[in-house]
Amino acid sequence: MKALDDALVQEINLLLKFPDTSLEGIKVHHDADPQLIAAAQRLHEKGLTTLPDGGYLTDLGREAEETAILLLGLLKPD
Repeated sequence: MKALDDALVQEINLLLKFPDTSLEGIKVHHDADPQLIAAAQRLHEKGLTTLPDGGYLTDLGREAEETAILLLGLLKPD
């Protein structure tokens, strides 16, 4: 069975916080929620962001974000 664990949900939520433009990034500050800091680090390790504390989405990260938005659109109630 496939299921989303809390860590994956945190990563997806963080991906969805990135601005729609590739000209802007995000910064996860050192005093943020530890789960958010860890999610940012994991996204960077997976090659989805340019920095361990956010930065910009890579091409792969942008694709992941777009896929998450698409899935949310399909599952979200009207």
